[in-house]
Amino acid sequence: MYEIDPSRIDLAQEFKRKPFGRHSAELQRVLNRMRSEPFEGHYVLLRDGRFGPWKLAQLGRRPQDPMMLTGHVFEDRVTAEWAVFKLRWRRLTGQDLALD
Repeated sequence: MYEIDPSRIDLAQEFKRKPFGRHSAELQRVLNRMRSEPFEGHYVLLRDGRFGPWKLAQLGRRPQDPMMLTGHVFEDRVTAEWAVFKLRWRRLTGQDLALD
């Protein structure tokens, strides 16, 4: 399984600059790894309706288990995606990103 190198802050900076669209091959590997985590505790974004705020949740152990809202709410998708990226980075590398 692909291991994320926590010293590759350049990849986090690339994601922050351009969270949507095509990414470098190395950043795409990081994103694929982040998105393929086991269900339990996996961070996801939810939205109430087409124009509602984005809410951060975590998946349960099985697909049929309810999602647990974390209480974090975001007005725009870019901010929400960056928050999820940082949480997944910490979960997979054991280190916080020193970027805001």
